[in-house]
Amino acid sequence: MNTNQMGSRTASKLGFCLGLMVSVLALSSCSQANKATMSSPASAPLAPADTREMANSAPEQTTPEPKKQSQLIKRAQLTLVVESIHQTTESITAIIQKQQGDILKFEAQKSPDNSQRQTAYLEFRVPQQRLETTLNALAKLGTVENQMITAEDVSDQLVDFQARLRNLRKSEEMILKIMERSGSVGDVLKAANELSTIRESIERIDAQLRNLQNQVAYSTISLTLESPVSAASTSDNLGLRIQETWGSATHTMGEFTWLLVGLTLWLLAFSPYLLLLGSAVYGYRWYRQNKIK
Repeated sequence: MNTNQMGSRTASKLGFCLGLMVSVLALSSCSQANKATMSSPASAPLAPADTREMANSAPEQTTPEPKKQSQLIKRAQLTLVVESIHQTTESITAIIQKQQGDILKFEAQKSPDNSQRQTAYLEFRVPQQRLETTLNALAKLGTVENQMITAEDVSDQLVDFQARLRNLRKSEEMILKIMERSGSVGDVLKAANELSTIRESIERIDAQLRNLQNQVAYSTISLTLESPVSAASTSDNLGLRIQETWGSATHTMGEFTWLLVGLTLWLLAFSPYLLLLGSAVYGYRWYRQNKIK
């Protein structure tokens, strides 16, 4: 084997060894990169403690407070023209009972004949949530001439009464604790008087609060019923009116006749005194005429 052949073989072996070493290094670097990627903290699952910290650090979402409903006292006024007040009153009573209401007042005015309108007035209350339903049911009983609904907001008054009650009850508790302690008779009597005053205020404010709450819970309806005027009423009652007029006239004539009879009897009874008085007047006039002559 010559020198050139040995040199070429040696060069090829060196090139093969260098290529093998480069391949090994490349494979080792890739495996290390994959291990680093797999063991990085970003890809690792979060621990429960980390999850709680992230939840606590997140901004809290505040929900808006619900708007408080206004406390209203509602009143309604309604005027109906109906065919029959009696039948309509019965229907109204049934409607009120169905709506769980109460009749507070009832007045009826009847005219002697049909030439004037007969009227009736009712005042009742129903639960506030049933007010519109009740008004719609009443409107179907006749012709609506007038309807009005008013509302008064008493929310501030209710809040004020409730706050005053809380403060008074706290004062009542403090005075009771003071009275439990041993002290002089004067201190105990003074505390008892103060306690009596506070309890009187509590009862008064509690009554006002309950009254307002009752007015809010129940709405008041004022209802006026009117019957239509009949056009033929005058002709139908003509005979009755003539009879009543004749009776009134004869009664007045009889009274006047008896008045004249009574006056005549009085004149006859006092005639002697009248004659004496007339004679005195005549004698005085005769005396003056003769004296002048």
